[in-house]
Amino acid sequence: MHAELLIHSRWILPVDPANRQLTDHAIAIADGRILAILPGEEARRSVQAQRVVELPDHLLIPGLVNAHTHAPMTLMRGLADDLPLMTWMHDHIWPRERRWVDPGFVADGARLAILEMLRGGVTCYNDMYFHPEVSAQLTAEAGMRAMIGMILVDFPTGYAATTDDYIAKGLALRDQYRDHPLIQVAFAPHSPYAVSDEALQRVQTLASELDIQIHTHLHETHEEIVQSLRDHGERPMARLDRMGLIGPSLIAVHMTQLEDAEIARLAEAGAHVVHCPESNLKLASGFCPVARLLEAGVNVALGTDGAASNNDLNLLGEMRTAALLGKGVAGSAAAVPAATALRLVTINGARALGLDGEIGSLEPGKSADLVALDLREPQTQPIYRPVSQLVYAAGRHQVRQVWIRGRQVIRDGIPTSLDPSPILSAAQVWGDRLRA
Repeated sequence: MHAELLIHSRWILPVDPANRQLTDHAIAIADGRILAILPGEEARRSVQAQRVVELPDHLLIPGLVNAHTHAPMTLMRGLADDLPLMTWMHDHIWPRERRWVDPGFVADGARLAILEMLRGGVTCYNDMYFHPEVSAQLTAEAGMRAMIGMILVDFPTGYAATTDDYIAKGLALRDQYRDHPLIQVAFAPHSPYAVSDEALQRVQTLASELDIQIHTHLHETHEEIVQSLRDHGERPMARLDRMGLIGPSLIAVHMTQLEDAEIARLAEAGAHVVHCPESNLKLASGFCPVARLLEAGVNVALGTDGAASNNDLNLLGEMRTAALLGKGVAGSAAAVPAATALRLVTINGARALGLDGEIGSLEPGKSADLVALDLREPQTQPIYRPVSQLVYAAGRHQVRQVWIRGRQVIRDGIPTSLDPSPILSAAQVWGDRLRA
């Protein structure tokens, strides 16, 4: 067998249906795809590779999928901490967005987010923000994978003035990236409370016609439920269901306020839920019932939310929080075990984005999106079960190598497709502006 790259690793967690752990195996890669996964000694005998990478005492996993974030909001990290969601948003975030958000803000914020995510092992993210064409371009240039949202709100911004304007710009973006290997585009109506019935109905019609995902905040807080009952006479999810939006194309983010019948409906419809535990905890928004959703058969993925409310894009940390919080909410130490937590940030995230045929697990034929962590650190020794060390003990500083479509974007902890120095300088400039 001929390969461009052969990676030998002490442990591999392919995130396959059996949740196997492979020891002393190798992955052969060519044309950006996985050719084979085979025992290390067999690979040394049978694979002729242009480049061989040896990773002793490393763990190799699929690239992480951040299923919900607002990448440019890295520039608002720490700006308005320790406030409830509506106060945080209406009194601090939205006013500054009206004042400052333009293509330059989005470019500098997206670069900072991409740098942070790549260094933490995130190879794909699902974004919702203004000027999405800027984020799409920079993500592609960095060699990263993303689903970029066609943002929609009911009020004018520096990006668009009317519903027609938002949708027209979004569809133009979709046309631009229709066949791109790294960039997909989805509808991203902000939330039921920020988008009218008429606009949501247009989104549903277009999404059905174009067969693309719908990414939205839903049932994030108790206040949202109360407001919907007051203004519409029904809960937000029921309102979306009435318009045909609850289905396999829906990526519903947060979902901290769920009744048993709503969980059953999500499972029946094949909708996806994205859990953002640290943002929900910081904003005291509530608790997503992850164990109940999984038990009902709902696909649950993980997102960091934006750095303005988290305050980082550390998906490894998010995974640990999700596992621990899932146990506490369920009242069971067996809820959300380590292997399940890993699936939330890999194959489940890929499935939510409609990319599970391409990424999310390490299998022959899939894209070579891989992350290697060095487990020789004190906090991950000794090693009994690598998946447990990964979920409960490892830190993102242990991410040493990252490949996307077979291209190495992090080598020995250093980015190969981005220069950190100007990115960090630009962030400091924006900090001075927004602080004033």
